[in-house]
Amino acid sequence: MEDPRHLVPGIFRFASVPGSPSTAGRLARVLDVFALEGITMLIVEVALLAVKLYAFVSSLRFSDEAYRVAGKLNKAAWCIILGLGVAAQLVLAGSPLNLINLALTVAALVYLADVKPALSSLTRR
Repeated sequence: MEDPRHLVPGIFRFASVPGSPSTAGRLARVLDVFALEGITMLIVEVALLAVKLYAFVSSLRFSDEAYRVAGKLNKAAWCIILGLGVAAQLVLAGSPLNLINLALTVAALVYLADVKPALSSLTRR
């Protein structure tokens, strides 16, 4: 019996018989999109991990006194916040945009944009 889907207008108009070359081609394009999405998410994860690691290592470089003079949170608080950010990025791998990672990424960016310049201006090396 002939496939009647080509006679029906609407969503079945472009459907093809399973196993035909056009179905395999569409499946390959869908898989390419998922591969592209996976690669993009991997790049985002690695970039966020690099930012958090840089902020964490940078927070360890300055003395507790420098944090107090700059009027920022103390060194222990920033080290804990940024260390938790690195740990969360490693433990919750595969989901860089969940709420916890997002909040800790914002904390790392706040450190890099506000705290680190203030500390650097106090302690010229």
